Order: sequence, then C-alpha cells, then structure tokens
Amino acid sequence: MPDLALNLQSLQNALAACAPGGRPPALLAVSKTQPAERVAACAELGQRAFGENYVQEAVAKITALAALELEWHLIGPLQSNKCKTVAEHFDWVQTVDREKIVPLLAQYRPARLPPLNVLIQVNIDDEPGKSGCSPEAAGRLADLIDSFPRLRLRGLMAIPDPAHSPDGVAFERMQVLFRALQERHPQMDTLSMGMSDDYPVAVRHGATLVRVGSALFGPRPSHSEDT
Repeated sequence: MPDLALNLQSLQNALAACAPGGRPPALLAVSKTQPAERVAACAELGQRAFGENYVQEAVAKITALAALELEWHLIGPLQSNKCKTVAEHFDWVQTVDREKIVPLLAQYRPARLPPLNVLIQVNIDDEPGKSGCSPEAAGRLADLIDSFPRLRLRGLMAIPDPAHSPDGVAFERMQVLFRALQERHPQMDTLSMGMSDDYPVAVRHGATLVRVGSALFGPRPSHSEDT
C-alpha cells in the first residue's frame, strides 16, 4: 500500500524534525476501525505498536495477528467489566483514571505474561465529561499502581483540548506534572500526548509517545462500539 508507506515515512521524518535534541518520540499507530489486513500491512513496514479504543474490536485483531507479535495499547476509556479482557490481551493500558480499576487489572493479569504497562490518564483541562483524573489525584493513583507487582507504572497520558490551549499551555502543564511524579516514581518514562493535529507542539513539550491515526491510515469510518 504505497500511501501507507509514504504516510509512515512522512510521519517519521516530521517527528524527527520537531524533536528537541533530535530524539523523536515513539509512534503509536492508532488502528481503531482499521481492518486487521491494514494493520498487518503497517507492521510489514516496521511499525510495531498499535493503539485501539474498542475492546471487542481490538481483541479480534490481536488474536488474528498474534503471529506478528505486535505491541497493543488500549487508548479508549476502560470500564471495570472489561478489565479482565484487557488484562489478558493488551500490553499497555493508557487510560487508567480511577482507583477502582487498578486492583482489577492486577488481579486479572496472567502470571504467564509480563506486568501490564500502565499510564495514568489526566484530564489536564478539567473538561466536563472527559475521561481522566485531575492533576491533583495523579500522585495518589501512581502510588496505588506502583504497589501492585503485576502492574508496571510507566507514566502519564492526556488528550488536551486545542481550543483551551492554542499555545501549548496544557502540554506544558503535563510535562511539569510528569517530571514531578518522576521524582517519586523514577521508573516513569512515558508521556503520551499529541495526535495527528497537534503532535508537533506535544513533542516540543516533552511527549515521548504520540498517538497518530488519520495522518497515518487516512480518514476512518465511524464506530459505535462502547469500550
């Protein structure tokens, strides 16, 4: 698929160009609503990490593409009744935002698998109805996650509202919070923020991982499944 190869190369070049010190962030290919064949084609080009919003859809792709040994991230809201499925199939969960789901993920993480990588989702703009804990609650949540051996606290994730932060203030606040929590949890190494429309400003403010879908795969169809 020439367009996919061109898009991936363009993204890699753009990430390298906007990265401070020439160290580009990792790229998470957001593959929600994309068929397994499209994901496989992207994997053939060297992309290994993929982000999914919808648990049922994701599990079907994870199962179909198991032989490729890809890395799968949940980036959609996580309901408690999906924790078992998520803990059994995903490598990362980027959307932990409340204490209730932490022990469930730890309980259901199979012993045959390495600890589940966890990011805390922060509602940095305090947007009503948006997933994510408050910045003030992130420290307590980090301590809780770090207390479970079957979980591995890796960092923070956010989806700032561009309308609230046209000059990158929200990204800067996330960077400050991340660095503060690193002092207590030095193993934290991942700040996931920035998508197709705003990843350059996110990278300038310390993003170590960006989540890109439409700029890689093109416009996606709508999807109605609830995670």
